[in-house]
Amino acid sequence: MIETLKTYESGSFDPYFNLAVEQHLLETVEGGCCLLYLWQNENTVVIGRNQNPWAECRVSLLEEEGGHLVRRLSGGGAVFHDHGNLNFTFLVQTSDYDLEKQQRVLLTACRQFGISAELSGRNDLTVGGRKFSGNAFYRSGNRSYHHGTLLVDVDGNKLSRYLTPGKAKLESKSVSSVCSRVVNLKELCPAITIDALKASLTNAFEQVYALKSHPLVLSEEDQKKIDELRTFYMSRAWCCGIRLPFTFRCEKRFPWGNIELQLLVESGIVRQARIYSDDMDSSFPPALEKVLEGCPFSSSVLSSRVQQAGIIHSEDICTLLQQQEI
Repeated sequence: MIETLKTYESGSFDPYFNLAVEQHLLETVEGGCCLLYLWQNENTVVIGRNQNPWAECRVSLLEEEGGHLVRRLSGGGAVFHDHGNLNFTFLVQTSDYDLEKQQRVLLTACRQFGISAELSGRNDLTVGGRKFSGNAFYRSGNRSYHHGTLLVDVDGNKLSRYLTPGKAKLESKSVSSVCSRVVNLKELCPAITIDALKASLTNAFEQVYALKSHPLVLSEEDQKKIDELRTFYMSRAWCCGIRLPFTFRCEKRFPWGNIELQLLVESGIVRQARIYSDDMDSSFPPALEKVLEGCPFSSSVLSSRVQQAGIIHSEDICTLLQQQEI
């Protein structure tokens, strides 16, 4: 049961630092407490835990123009952050996790500006069918978080310049470009600002939970741990992941998301597997990789292995494998 509300606002626009703070807050949030973390990044593409950065973003262009590529812990798709975007994270112990309440905070804050926002599916907030907030979720042990974006006045040119959503994804949403399906809140309420939205979120946080919030103060020890985590988030190995010299590749979009299989096959055996996906369940791709590795390279055998392992989306994965000429 939530008995305490805390807030923390990052004063940095460094994406590696901000994600390090988020992870540290997750690892230290106390029982009975809900923590609202507000943060902004500068000229950054953030990809989901299991996404292929080269398929989601023009990595070289982004970096040549001083931008940053960052990989987060949660699943889901790629997003663009600049100073016109406000990020939020609700952090709690899992027993206190309440997605409906957390989303109600966001909707309540928007309505304070006269914006009639609504939930769309499990992870989007929209107005008139256009998206201004994408949400993602993560659980580690007995702690969980729910985080996302709030587009206030994001540079749409950079958003479409850096992000490269697949044609199948755009067709599934019946749109021709990423910009045509998003909307800035400033377009709906010209008076809105980042600072005003922060204040509104804190007010809505207290209103929905019927409690007074208190600012969180980080100690020197907290700062040391955050600095260590920042080094991890900056590493090329984490940001870009392992890119296999694959000998087999297939890809397909399903209602639950996109999946790309890369397999390194030697002597008829799958030696390594790399699964990229924007599925919201971040544990799914690593589990599928483990199932496929060491398996004979045969559609029937691979499908049988997937079914026996009880992998989520197993029916769709098997359909994809059986469509391949292997």
